[in-house]
Amino acid sequence: MSKENPQQSVMDLLKELGLSDKESLIYVALLKEGSAKAVTVARKTGINRTTVYDLFDSLIQRGLINKFKKKAAVYFNALEPKRLLTYLDREKEEKVKIIDSQKAKIEGLLPSFISLQNIATNKPKVMIFEGEKGMREAYEDTLNSKEIILAYANVVTMNEGLPNFFPQYYKRRADKKIFIKGIMPQNKTSIERAKFNQEEMREVRFLPLSYGDFSPEVNIYNNKMLVVSWKEKMALIIESRELVELQKIIFNILWGVLPRVTSE
Repeated sequence: MSKENPQQSVMDLLKELGLSDKESLIYVALLKEGSAKAVTVARKTGINRTTVYDLFDSLIQRGLINKFKKKAAVYFNALEPKRLLTYLDREKEEKVKIIDSQKAKIEGLLPSFISLQNIATNKPKVMIFEGEKGMREAYEDTLNSKEIILAYANVVTMNEGLPNFFPQYYKRRADKKIFIKGIMPQNKTSIERAKFNQEEMREVRFLPLSYGDFSPEVNIYNNKMLVVSWKEKMALIIESRELVELQKIIFNILWGVLPRVTSE
């Protein structure tokens, strides 16, 4: 709390807790007065007396003030400031109840949500990721694979596109027991990486040198296809059973004609 203007600090906090400007003024006035009649609070705050009574009711409901009779007059006083903590606890409980109720409604209506979603399942879903951060996010999705990942990959362009990312990614994939088959161009870097095939749960086959090089990467898994363009710094995840099944057929045909790597 500011030593220069404690009242303003208190007012700012009260408004942050959800009290209106006028409610905050009345609460602070009662703190300073100890106890007071409505006419006194109206005079101290500049709020008309009818409004003061309405705001008294609001503050009583919040558990921050109370009222009592003294002879024939009605007085109001602010309860001790630590009651603000109790007020917050009640607010928290109410919000938790509301959220729990909303969650229960969502759970009850999940079949309806899913039935609406299924209307468009015949259309491929495409997600676009841009920049290094986006491409890393795209690779995270492959760690949800429930089957062997089929990949076209060039280790040279992968390391240039996301420096220092892949050694950790390989380890995390291996820790999740996700195996990968990779078709790679036959260059020095890819051959060196293949030496770690066993520990990184990978099998590779190299394209003949006569086929040349390629830059992008493609991962085929579940009903998805991750396509990464290293030159354009972007990635796509296409979710389509029909398209992915075709890509699996093409990959397996090529895999079947490429020679096995017997020593790495």
